[in-house]
Amino acid sequence: MSYRNVHRPAISRSPRGLARSHRRMLSQQHKRHVKRATFRDCGRRCVYCGTFLGLDIATLDHVHPLSRGGDDAPGNLVAACQPCNQLKGSLLPIDFFAKYPWAGANFMRYARAVHRTLKRGARRAVSLHYARAA
Repeated sequence: MSYRNVHRPAISRSPRGLARSHRRMLSQQHKRHVKRATFRDCGRRCVYCGTFLGLDIATLDHVHPLSRGGDDAPGNLVAACQPCNQLKGSLLPIDFFAKYPWAGANFMRYARAVHRTLKRGARRAVSLHYARAA
């Protein structure tokens, strides 16, 4: 048994409600920082349709949806406009890009900080769609 902390004075703790609100504020600041970084990495454009976005109307989209086992890692987040984000919904990237190949082509062009396996999947889905159409 260690007696290192026996002679240290007790430090009073802050009230619980204060700590909780401080935690919430840090969470909001973190989300804002992640959104700005993702927005910058995508060239201030929607990665699906390619339109220029403002920070106030840009939404964060999980390329591999959370409902399908995706995560909040920076390699899974992209900036998208509201209509494209709703169009994608909870589709997997391969299914979405096979259904809308124009979105996959723009995704390969504008999503710079996305994990490379997601880009490979987009390239594969778009090329398969155009091969079937030919």
